[in-house]
Amino acid sequence: MRDEIRAHCTAIEECYEFMLAYAGQGLSGDEGSQSSGQVRDSLERACKAISGVAEAYSKVVKEESLQPAERYHAFLAVLESDARDSLAAVRLVLAQATLSSQLIDNLNASIHLRALLTDLFLIDEILKPQRIPVKPMTAG
Repeated sequence: MRDEIRAHCTAIEECYEFMLAYAGQGLSGDEGSQSSGQVRDSLERACKAISGVAEAYSKVVKEESLQPAERYHAFLAVLESDARDSLAAVRLVLAQATLSSQLIDNLNASIHLRALLTDLFLIDEILKPQRIPVKPMTAG
């Protein structure tokens, strides 16, 4: 299950990184460039990943019986909301006939997308295997 959530997170993060590069190109969107098609494809993949990220997180919490459960479930509500808001913004951008660098830059700057990315970074860190520090042995 952790692999599934990582796959969702990776797709969303890769799209964000690609959009950063696209935004820096200064394209009007009318060029019909290869980059324009690539950013659209990247956004489509991100839509699929965003659509499933909350469910993947929920499965991990349930199947691994993460505790305290109420804290994980409370965060699920935040993740669902941020994913829903981000998805609406990405879908709005995808509905446009042309994808200019400025439009993509504005999507990157969207507080909704940034909130989702921050959620993903938090989840990634929390779901990493926890290392238990070894206590030094005392002479005795």
